[in-house]
Order: sequence, then C-alpha cells, then structure tokens
Amino acid sequence: MTKPYARSRSTAFTRTVAVLASVAAVTAMASCAKSQRDTGSTTTTGGDTSFTFAASSDPVMLDPAMASDGETFRVSRQIFEGLVASKPGTTDIEGSLATKWETSKDGKSTTFTLRDGVKFSDGTAFDGKAVCANFDRWYNWTGVNQSENISYYYNSLFKGFKTGKTGGIYDSCSAPDATTATIKLKKPFASFVQAMTLPAFSMQSPTALEKYNADKTSGTDTDPRFSEYATAHPTGTGPFVFEKWDRGQQVTLKANPDYWGDKAKTQTIIIRTISDAKARTQELQAGNIDGYDLVGPADVQPLKDAGFSIVNRPAFNILYLGFNQKNKALADIRVRQALNYAIDRTAVVKSSLPEGSVPAIEFMPPTVAGYNDKVNAYPYDPDKAKQLLAEAGQSNLTLKFAYPTGVSRPYMPAPEDTFAVVKSQLEKVGIKITPVAAKWSPDYLDMIQGDAGTDKHDIHLLGWTGDYNDPDNFIGVFFGQKSSEWGFSNPKLFADLASARELPTRDEQVGAYEKINAEIADYAPGVPLSHPAPSLAFSKNVQGFTPSPTQDEVWNNITVSK
Repeated sequence: MTKPYARSRSTAFTRTVAVLASVAAVTAMASCAKSQRDTGSTTTTGGDTSFTFAASSDPVMLDPAMASDGETFRVSRQIFEGLVASKPGTTDIEGSLATKWETSKDGKSTTFTLRDGVKFSDGTAFDGKAVCANFDRWYNWTGVNQSENISYYYNSLFKGFKTGKTGGIYDSCSAPDATTATIKLKKPFASFVQAMTLPAFSMQSPTALEKYNADKTSGTDTDPRFSEYATAHPTGTGPFVFEKWDRGQQVTLKANPDYWGDKAKTQTIIIRTISDAKARTQELQAGNIDGYDLVGPADVQPLKDAGFSIVNRPAFNILYLGFNQKNKALADIRVRQALNYAIDRTAVVKSSLPEGSVPAIEFMPPTVAGYNDKVNAYPYDPDKAKQLLAEAGQSNLTLKFAYPTGVSRPYMPAPEDTFAVVKSQLEKVGIKITPVAAKWSPDYLDMIQGDAGTDKHDIHLLGWTGDYNDPDNFIGVFFGQKSSEWGFSNPKLFADLASARELPTRDEQVGAYEKINAEIADYAPGVPLSHPAPSLAFSKNVQGFTPSPTQDEVWNNITVSK
C-alpha cells in the first residue's frame, strides 16, 4: 500500500526516521556498515560456501513486476535491482542502477543518470533503452495483465495503462544516450523516486522478457505470472543469478561473477520453503538452515539461550481486518463502525502477536509522515457495537470471514491465532461467522485482491509492510481508487489522496495526510489492528546481515563460517 514522501528537485530524497536510525546496530551481525551495493569492489566470490534461509511460503513466481508478496520480493531483491534502492538498515534512498537524478520543478519529469558498463546476467546491456523498455512494458500491458492481482503495484501507483478505463499518470520514457533516461508523467507524483525502490519496478532484461514470453502464456494457461520467464528465467543485474526452483521446496541462486558492485561473499543461496513456524525453529536448531524470518514469540528466548542470534525489525507495517463493501450490510457505515467497536485490539496483540507489537488506530505506522494520533480510534465497546448493529437492522448479521493458512507474514505471524481471537470478539456482539480458509499463495491473495473472489468473503485478514517511508505507500495504495479488495467507491477520498500525493512540499503533504487519516477513520473501511514487531533468527556463524524495516535486504555481504 503506500508511504512517506518529500519532493526531491535535484538529488535523492533522504530523511532519517529517528526510531529507525539504530536498526543497523541491533545486532553484531549488522556491523558490516558499508553499502550492500558498493561499487568498485574487488571482492571475489566465495568458493563452495552457501547460505540457507527458510521462508514461510513459496514465491508466487519470479517476475517482480507482477508480484505483491514478500516472498517473491525476498528472492527478487537478490536477482534484480532498481534505479534507486533503500540504504541498508534505513528507509532512506541511495543510487543503485542510477547514480543521480533530477526532478523538474513541476514534478512531472525525472532524469536519471545511469551507471555505465552494467550488464544483465544474460549479457544484455543495461542502458537508457533498457529502462524505457521496462517502463513501456508496464504501461502497455493489456487484458489480464491489467488485473489488480497481477499488476498490483503499477495499478496502485501509476493508476492505469495505455489502454483501459484510464491511461494513468505515466506519459513516456526517452533515452537520449546510453547513460540517460527521462521519465515523464502526466501528473506530479511526489514520491515517484522513492517508489522506484520497490522490487516491482526493478529493471529486467528486455532480451529475456521477449525470449521467454514474459507477458503471455501459451495453450490454455492465461496467467502470465506462470510464464516460462517468470518460473525459469528471471534475468536481472543483481549480485545473484537464478539457478533453479523446486516448487514447494526451495529456490537456488548462484553468485553473479560479473556483478558490477560488491560481489557476493557466498557462492550459493538456498531459500527453503518451510510453512510451519515451529518446523523452521527446529531446522535452525538442527543446523539444517542458517536463518529464518518470522520467529514465533515463544521461540525467541529459548533460541537466545541456545546461542542463536535474534534480529528485530522495527514495526514498519500494519495488520488489519478489511471489509468488502460489496456486501450490502457492510456498505452501511453503522455496521462498519460496529465492527470497529467490537474489536479489542489490545487482546488481539496479547493473544496472537509477538512481543513489541502495538495496537493500531490507523492504516499506517506512527513513524510515517502524516500520522494523526487524534483520529477516531474506536475504543473497545461491545455494547456500542450491539447498539449500532441494531440501529442498522443487522442484529443477526452473518459474515464470511477469510483468513490464510499455512503461512506467516511479518504483519501476521500466526493468522489462525489472530482469526480465532477476532472471530470470538465478533461473535460476542452477536455476529455469526462463516470461516473461509485458503492457502496463502496464490489462492488467498487471488480471492482477496482478484475480481473473481469478491463474493467469497465479507471480511478478511491482511496487512502490509511498508516499501518506503511515505503515507501514499500505505493509505494511497489501500484507498487511492476503487479496488476488488475493499469494494467501495468514495470519490472524495480518492480525490483527496490523489491531490495529496501531488503536493509540492513535505509540509503541505503532512497536513493533508493528517486530514485524510481522520477521514479514513470516520469512514471505517476496516479495522486497523496492530503494528507487529517481526523477528529473525540466525546461527551464530552468520555475519553481514543488516535488517531492513522494509525487508529490503540484499545478501551479497553475508558470510557463513563453517
């Protein structure tokens, strides 16, 4: 969904969030202070060394432009790079494939100076033409490629395609020479450069995209996410290259010997899929993996006592209960408010989320510019909930409650537990619950975000980890336009969000987003539940991992002593 901003006219936008400033010092493992994308390195690739990491689910596929899930992005960040990147351990930005950039005064044009001599891993030159090929690829998507659950980020941030209901805000890309690319927009987008840190906007080899039919599939399969390119030939400029994907088991990457920057210190990366949190803990204890994400709250202290390293990320996220307003009952604001009063957020945190998690009152964390601590917070009041349901004629309301199974997410480490707590609270105010469980990928996401799934759920658990520090990356993505997930049309809210992201100064943006957060709270499109605190665990032999609040970790500086 969306995040912070401030307009950059001639250089990168940098803003350090105080609460995030100490991230790199959380553990000795973060002692490697230099950028993971340093240039001019003569570091050689490790011999037979390997790093095995356990993920909570398979990637959906390996074309980041068509992804919105963290596990796809975890792999993508090792293979692909964007024009800009997050500085390790922060939400600040720095150059990556672009060394500098300049935005016009009207905010509609940004010129990137590109790193010279970089090649994609298939030998294709990375240059201005390659940049334009990627931007034009997204803009020219048609048919199913325009579906919200396939082109989620491009839909959310660029607001449309060349053909379709709206042309969106992208205008054109030009490449006057090999080391220059200029992106023109139809409207200002204050956080355009910050948004380019997203894996969805990584640069991909135009040669490989065409050769392996990235945007179309053959036969009866019409889902481009499972093209030959997206499943077997992802091709970027990053420190690792794709080797193989054993579906449901693991993805294997190899160090890129021709990487332009700080070459990988570990030869092989193995990302294993282990959906059960307890099984991940046991595999680490047995020495079968070197690290894993989303440590269960009960496992933190035992792992510490056994000599393992625990690394905490700041809670740069939101877990929420979403409402599908295609349900006529939920289109009634009294019912939506009733559900907000029915939820005891403190109990949800205490019963199902890690230590350090805090209750939420709006759909973005307090560290993001534009946060408003004076919004309508809907204190726990089951009697008020019952009263509003009665006024709406919904005292016998039945809702289909969707939740994912077999997965842990940074904002939702134990979905089944959170579902159970929220379900019991809703039942206490007289709401009847029909559980709707689904495997995370792709079933659950397709049901919640896809056009065909909107009749299968009324309320659902989902969340978001911020991609960059800007309110538009949270509430702008959630509520910037009509979507299958939320099912409502609110022209005033859509217009207010569109105007806010085009304002030229940070001060103007902050005030505008504070008002919008109050507007969202009053409208009550869902229940913001918590900002959970994610933890990772590693063997004591692992060095060089710098935790990112946005999960933007690149692993070329990781070493594992055996």
